[in-house]
Amino acid sequence: MSLGTVDDSEFKAFTDKITNAVNSGQLKQAIGESAGRIGQQSLKQFKANTPVDTGTLRRSWTVSGPHYGGMSWDIKLSNNAEYSSFVENGHRTRGGGSWVPGQFFMEKSKTQIESQLPFLITPVLVKFRNLLS
Repeated sequence: MSLGTVDDSEFKAFTDKITNAVNSGQLKQAIGESAGRIGQQSLKQFKANTPVDTGTLRRSWTVSGPHYGGMSWDIKLSNNAEYSSFVENGHRTRGGGSWVPGQFFMEKSKTQIESQLPFLITPVLVKFRNLLS
């Protein structure tokens, strides 16, 4: 006894569009653009939250990437000022008599970027969705 037939031609056409988009590299390109946007926004956020005395610490921020490796996208934010970790986490004074508290500007920046991620990723997802329409 047959319950009828199912017309799955639209579903097959949709899966073919997705397969073609993935195989052509369009999805990878879209995600790469999104990762680049996240990297640039992160750089801006880190610079904005970095305390300024001489300006060297703020100017020392760099971003590299995005780089695709294996199954993940990597963005590297770095600061080559030797004292950045001391400003972030705190340190003893030269004589060791007192403690200078940390500024925690990197932790603050990380939290702010994490809250912005949905807004940074959504445009790429909309663009990709429109490719499939």
